[in-house]
Amino acid sequence: MISIVVPTYNEKDNILPLLSRIHGALGDIPHEVIFVDDSTDETPRVIEDIAKSDPAVRLHHRENEKGLATAVVLGFRLAKGDYVACMDADLQHPPEVLLDMYAAMRAHADMAIPSRFIPGGDDGGLDLIRKIISGTARYLGKILLPCLRHISDPTSGLFMIRRELLEGANLNPIGWKIMVEVLAMCPVKKVLETPYVFHDRENGESKLSTKVSVEYVKQLLHLMLVAPNRGKGMRVARWSTKKLEMKKASL
Repeated sequence: MISIVVPTYNEKDNILPLLSRIHGALGDIPHEVIFVDDSTDETPRVIEDIAKSDPAVRLHHRENEKGLATAVVLGFRLAKGDYVACMDADLQHPPEVLLDMYAAMRAHADMAIPSRFIPGGDDGGLDLIRKIISGTARYLGKILLPCLRHISDPTSGLFMIRRELLEGANLNPIGWKIMVEVLAMCPVKKVLETPYVFHDRENGESKLSTKVSVEYVKQLLHLMLVAPNRGKGMRVARWSTKKLEMKKASL
């Protein structure tokens, strides 16, 4: 089974289309969707109403805690699947890539990472300023953390991993960049990257801020000192669009 962890903060207008597309992408593949919600709007009510008729949907609403990365870590603990995926609720991560990641995991990857920066991928959903900020974050991470150096898109937050690799990992993230934390703290040895196209946000507002950027730098400095995964022995393979489609067709 696949567990899809979705952290939410004021995303009420995106929940229904997100779930519709997740179910459409995965079809008969067993899956659950775990929302860890910090919202101050009607998002938890929307999720609760859907969960009454959709047994694949689970909600954990937090009242006194905030933060994307800590929400995802809680979702990891709640997950029941053999594979655990993380994605945003704003539809900039297209739910259809869940099938891409599942195909990669079925090919014996430890971790599947869709990438905007390999052939077939595109980061067209970002404006120029956000592209500059995103690029700076990626290269700073690669400089400071050896485990990120061969990952083309380490800061997107869109990935799938074998659940057993999360067990026992000391995940204590600062800020938002949960995939950086997972790569640094979990015994990941085989990564498969697949191309994907980043999309414009459909509803709601971006959560990017100066505070987020500062927290990311603090996270990198902390992981430099404590991360057990130094990238030694870690292999990164990349599938072309053609190979990806062939693998999905064989599922």
